[in-house]
Amino acid sequence: MPPIQLALWVVIALVAIALVFDFMNGFHDAANSIATVVSTGVLKPHQAVAFAAMFNVIAYFIFHLGVAATIGKGTIDPAMVDHYVVFGALVGAIGWNLITWYYGIPSSSSHALIGGLVGAALAKSGWGALNTDGVMKTVAFIVISPVLGFVLGSCFMLGIAWIFFRTPPNKVDRQFRKLQLLSAGLYSLGHGGNDSQKTIGIIWMLLIAAGYASKHADAPPLWVAVSCYASMGMGTLFGGWRIVRTMGQKITKLKPVGGFCAEIGGAFTLFFASALGIPVSTTHTITGAIVGVGATRKLSAVRWGVAGNIVWAWILTIPASAMLAAIGWWIGLRLF
Repeated sequence: MPPIQLALWVVIALVAIALVFDFMNGFHDAANSIATVVSTGVLKPHQAVAFAAMFNVIAYFIFHLGVAATIGKGTIDPAMVDHYVVFGALVGAIGWNLITWYYGIPSSSSHALIGGLVGAALAKSGWGALNTDGVMKTVAFIVISPVLGFVLGSCFMLGIAWIFFRTPPNKVDRQFRKLQLLSAGLYSLGHGGNDSQKTIGIIWMLLIAAGYASKHADAPPLWVAVSCYASMGMGTLFGGWRIVRTMGQKITKLKPVGGFCAEIGGAFTLFFASALGIPVSTTHTITGAIVGVGATRKLSAVRWGVAGNIVWAWILTIPASAMLAAIGWWIGLRLF
């Protein structure tokens, strides 16, 4: 087989693996968009995933591709990217997603992908391969996104409690059951707008390295964006029910008003990060917002043991996926 033909088939295979990751991202992170509307009974599970998937895809028409540019050009040095690095990064991210999905742990697909890129790059070229500014922005938002979600979720909850303090609880529930459709739609929009772009970025990175896209282009090829948004939407449609139970019931008990506040707080956080072109964890964001809502009632309303286990998963995600990616990079050298 001529070298150019082999290179093309390798690229096609890696694009397919990347789209599998995007599907898994939607599947794994479906809980972020739908856990609150399912746990509060606003939508049935099959209705919720279809609703979230629709807004994941609509996000393509709303958000610019700043997050994709950060992943594609701002995380590791584009000059050292090759198909081995991309393969290793995807192995690390997919491997960690499977492990956390199996155990029902709401970890971050975003940070798994970042960890995968970092691990594969380190395995190939050492610390000099990293774009420190891009990596540090992502690391900083590991803390900023859940804290901002916590603050906004709790502020919305306190504000609504003050506005409706004379309204009978049953009437408040009825009103916010309807409004939660708006909040879930906005959060799903933010989820699609930030998370789909991460896979767009890694495919863009691969195409540039293989010579199928110009490194001077301002945006990836249209087919890349369309296929990534469609893959995430399909993944969300299938849902990740183990994680839905953790997010919707185990952290704190939510009523429709609490679900609304958590989703609105989380959505605003995602919109803010996407406007800055920063890849953030939708999992971290909605978890922080849910904890913030629960804490407004009383601290004991939050199951801090469950929340603590989730935080440990956050801490482990980047190093664990980086380690898996380094192994994947080593395997890739022997496969291709």
